[in-house]
Amino acid sequence: MRKRRLPIGIQTFRKIRQEDCYYVDKTGYIGRLLDEGTHYFLSRPRRFGKSLFLDTLKELFEGNEPLFEGLYIHDRWDWSIRHPVLRLSFGSGNFKEPDYLEATLMEQLAAAERRAGIVSEYATAPGRFAFLLEALHDQAGQPVAVLIDEYDKPILDALELPEVARANRDFLRGLYAVIKDCDAHVRFTFITGVSKFSKVSLFSGLNNLTDITLEPSYSALCGYTDADLDAVFAPELPGLDRDQIRD
Repeated sequence: MRKRRLPIGIQTFRKIRQEDCYYVDKTGYIGRLLDEGTHYFLSRPRRFGKSLFLDTLKELFEGNEPLFEGLYIHDRWDWSIRHPVLRLSFGSGNFKEPDYLEATLMEQLAAAERRAGIVSEYATAPGRFAFLLEALHDQAGQPVAVLIDEYDKPILDALELPEVARANRDFLRGLYAVIKDCDAHVRFTFITGVSKFSKVSLFSGLNNLTDITLEPSYSALCGYTDADLDAVFAPELPGLDRDQIRD
C-alpha cells in the first residue's frame, strides 16, 4: 500500500478525495440511516469528524458520483436522482451579542436563496426557512437534505450571559420546529453538536428526531477505530508506538 497525504485539518470531502488523501470510508452508514429514519441527531466532541461527515452527505445528495468511486455507497446509490441540500452552520461568530444568531442565520438563508435563484419576501427566520425548503423542493422536484452543524454553539457560547443564552435557545427551538412542519419537503435531516440538548425543550418541536449519539451501531460514524488505522493508515504505522501515544 502506497503512502498518501494525511488529511490533517481538512473538513472537505471533495478536497480529501481529489487530493488523494487517506480516507476512512464512512459511507456504509448512510444507507442504514436512510433505511431506518429521516431526522437524526449526533453529538460528538469537536475535531471528531462531524463536519466531514456532513460534507460527505452533501456531496452524495447532490449526486457528485466521481467523488465516491471505490467507496461502499457507490454501487448502492441511485445517481440519477439529485436532492437539493440546505446546509447551515453555527460554527463561527460571536453569539454573545444579542440578535447576532438571527442575523447570521438570515445571511445563510439569503446565500442559499441566491445560489438557487429564489426570492423570498418573508421577514422572519422561521418563515424564510420554511419557504426556502418548499421552494427548493419545487425547483428540483426532489425533497431537501437539511444538514446543520454546531447546532448548540449559539447557546454554549452565551452561557455566561443567561438572557442571551435563553434568547438563542428559544430562537433555535422555533427554527428546528420548522423542519417537522415542513416534513413533506424534507428527505433527510442530520444535526450535529458537542452537547446533548436533544431530550429537552430545544428540540420539543422536532420530536421525531432520532438520537444516535450512544447507539453502538453508529459508534464509529465519526473518528477512527484501531481497525481503521490498521486498514487505511498502514503505510504510516511502521515504527509507531501506538500504546505510548494512548498513554
